[in-house]
Amino acid sequence: MKLPFKLPEKLPFSIPPADARLLPEGRMSGPMPWVIAIMMFLTILAAAAGFAISNAARGLDADLAGRLTLQVVEANPDQRNRQVRALSVELGKLAAVNTVRALPDAEVTALLKPWLGDGALTSDLPVPALIDIELKRAEPSDLDSVRTLVKSISPSARVDEHARWLAPLAKLLGSLKWISAMLVLLMAAAMMATVVLVARSSLNSHRETIEVMHLLGASDAQVAGLFQRRIALDALLGGGIGLGCALIAFVILGARFSALQTDLATGYGPGVLGWLIIVLLPLLGAVIAMLAARQTVLNALRRLV
Repeated sequence: MKLPFKLPEKLPFSIPPADARLLPEGRMSGPMPWVIAIMMFLTILAAAAGFAISNAARGLDADLAGRLTLQVVEANPDQRNRQVRALSVELGKLAAVNTVRALPDAEVTALLKPWLGDGALTSDLPVPALIDIELKRAEPSDLDSVRTLVKSISPSARVDEHARWLAPLAKLLGSLKWISAMLVLLMAAAMMATVVLVARSSLNSHRETIEVMHLLGASDAQVAGLFQRRIALDALLGGGIGLGCALIAFVILGARFSALQTDLATGYGPGVLGWLIIVLLPLLGAVIAMLAARQTVLNALRRLV
């Protein structure tokens, strides 16, 4: 059938495509996924550092609790050796003592070489004898019983507590742990603020479309569902990218720390529970972003009524 008129090649108005959305549907569209990826990367680094520092502090306390070093300071070698033998025997009889070990002279000399050098370690230089003591419990009463026994046998001997000398390091580790926790909370708050700004901006840009949706019978919850779904997907994708970058950083840092060859740098990590929480952080971030977007949109829609 032939029409009596000719249709124009181009209509004077445009019809919106059927797949138009309130928010961009393309992958990694807009700046929000990239911003969340950066925030998640920093959050995972702070969380991993916090877990590692916490485990290091606990391990340090466990290693040093109840560890004592006894220095027998006596210029006469014969008297020093007699006092060392007597202290080793009597300390081993105490119920509070777990192990007693007198360090050989060769081991003591090896400990002093980095500080005094080979030339200073001569037979004329009196070197104190060292006894390593490990208590079953780090109770003040047990420490007092050890000191009392030591003073009765060797009045000039000195008892050094390992935990007391490293107390400043333990306090530093505790402060760093709380700083890491504060950084995680701040990054979570920043991510929520980003989601709120994106949701409000998109809501203002599509206010007329939302009004039409309301006229067609759409509820506030249905409109909020569109926003929360898109933002949750962007947050999950951005969080996954941040997690991948963080894992690469962990591999590089692990190789650098391994080169240090120290127990404090390589002996402690986030642990099984810490790694599990780190892996779940992108999912947790997506849930937080979804809830923040939903609440933001619902509050804004209530004000429009």
